[in-house]
Amino acid sequence: MTGKPLGVTALTAAVPVSWATTYLVTTEFLPPGHPLVSGVLRALPAGLVLLAVTRRLPRGDWLWRSLVLGTLNIGALFAFLFAAAYRLPGGVAATLFAVQPLLVAGLAFLLLGEQPTRWRLGWGLAGVLGVGLIVLRGKLSFDLLGILAGLGAAAVMAAGIVLTKRWGRPPGAGPMTIAGWQLTAGGLVLVPFALAFEGLPPALDSRAIGGYAWLCVVGALLSYPIWFHGIGKLPVVAVSFLSLLSPVAATVLGWLFLGETLTAWQGAGFVLALTAIAAAQLTPKARKARKAPETLRVPAVTRGE
Repeated sequence: MTGKPLGVTALTAAVPVSWATTYLVTTEFLPPGHPLVSGVLRALPAGLVLLAVTRRLPRGDWLWRSLVLGTLNIGALFAFLFAAAYRLPGGVAATLFAVQPLLVAGLAFLLLGEQPTRWRLGWGLAGVLGVGLIVLRGKLSFDLLGILAGLGAAAVMAAGIVLTKRWGRPPGAGPMTIAGWQLTAGGLVLVPFALAFEGLPPALDSRAIGGYAWLCVVGALLSYPIWFHGIGKLPVVAVSFLSLLSPVAATVLGWLFLGETLTAWQGAGFVLALTAIAAAQLTPKARKARKAPETLRVPAVTRGE
């Protein structure tokens, strides 16, 4: 099997783990009823800080590319995720989002020419099953709009990952620059929808300020440059599997801090999901063609023997 940069994989894997804290922070620290405003406060300040640090604005084709990528990776993603979360049980929404690696495999074939392998497709299905075992419990809801929103979240993130890989970045622009462009664009896309549907949030107490600071600094400012660095360095389908760590880590956080119980089936789901994530980082070598029979070589006879 071919080796992968283990350090880059481990660092990139920390990003979806950090994103898993979003549910806990939102439910325990933030004012209810303002998910889109929360998305703006998470993305836009982080994007503006990165723009101030890198001191570089997009030009030429990267003006519209940054808008497209920011909408897919930030703006539309947050909107679909929040819509799914409000209309579906969290387990159903997480399971729908777990189909993302399969969507990435299809888009990578169409846009990048990466041939999907049975290895990763099989582990993609295993990952969906593992996440389902972890988060699906109790009575299920099958709200059609919620299901479409959940699938929409998976689709826009898959498209954002593949297009980020396809377009790369302009000369001299590092992951911090790309993250700044996309976070700013995505946050600005969310602003009119947040104001139209939610209005301004109420006065914030210290807990809410701390929660928003965590989402902005850890969930965006630090995480997105690392995420885009990983997309640039690792196989795009392998990166998409790392997003399965979010529902896994969110379940662990719920168990640790919210008193949620874990069942034997959830334990089996943990093992299956983590195995799928790890296996997807490997690329088995193609079987070598059948060797032609070697020519029979007769050993030389030495005189006197």
